[in-house]
Amino acid sequence: MNIHGIRAIYRFEMARTFRTLAESIAAPVLTTSLYFIVFGKAIGSRMGDIDSVGYGAFIIPGLVMLNLLNESISNASFGIYMPRWAGTIYELLSAPVSWVEVLIGYVGAAATKSVLLGLLILGTARVFVPYEIAHPGWMVAFLLLTAVTFSLFGFIIGLWADSFQKLQVVPMLIVTPLTFLGGAFYSITMLPPLWQKITLFNPVVYLISSFRWSFYGIADVNVAMSVGATFGFLLICLIFVRWVFKNGYKIRS
Repeated sequence: MNIHGIRAIYRFEMARTFRTLAESIAAPVLTTSLYFIVFGKAIGSRMGDIDSVGYGAFIIPGLVMLNLLNESISNASFGIYMPRWAGTIYELLSAPVSWVEVLIGYVGAAATKSVLLGLLILGTARVFVPYEIAHPGWMVAFLLLTAVTFSLFGFIIGLWADSFQKLQVVPMLIVTPLTFLGGAFYSITMLPPLWQKITLFNPVVYLISSFRWSFYGIADVNVAMSVGATFGFLLICLIFVRWVFKNGYKIRS
């Protein structure tokens, strides 16, 4: 294992975050604050509790997950796309690092940034609404698992994309709508029976439900099923990345 190679990639990606603090950190935190002001205060004050949890506190896991998914994908996809766009990907391919070490460096940095952002949002939420975390260990575990999985997915998008516009297609047109429809701002038990069944086909429902369970001990779907589905998606992404580096798809041509 080339630790020096992993450290070099990781430090380079982390340094890029601190060069663009406004876009990487400040903007998502400010946006989340607006969500709390509008939904948590203005709308939440006129709504009753959901499963004995105040509405402002109820939406915290959904808001964290919304930012975590988007930031994980965006950070990882941009990180690997830039050397492809600039033509420096060949230096990386000729360096004495394996695809596993490249993956650890890029995905590790993207996941780190996403987790830090998630923790900042949790700190921001404390300013607006009081909340408790029933299972802090599980909360951190779900945070890490989701960040790593979707950073890996973002890495794949960065390998697939051939323009900066395509980097935003999946986060904006797929992930964000699925998150809004996945119970970020409501419990799916509030939907009519037919829509409850349809919603179960939305994979983000399982992520938000399990993450909310770590806060309040309530879940719309089985937590074990959520964890299993996330690990399954992680495994699929790993297999695909290995195939990409083995065959040179989009990186050697």
